[in-house]
Amino acid sequence: MRKRFNKSFDELVNENKEQLLKDEKAIRVIEDKVDEKAMKKETIRMK
Repeated sequence: MRKRFNKSFDELVNENKEQLLKDEKAIRVIEDKVDEKAMKKETIRMK
């Protein structure tokens, strides 16, 4: 645990920001896929 405090606070914040951005992108990709599936189901229902 001690090693963590050797890093500056800014470094930790930047690492967390990078991780958050990666997570956001992953979530968006998943949401897009879910939306696509929902759209396909809707078009099938309309036919």
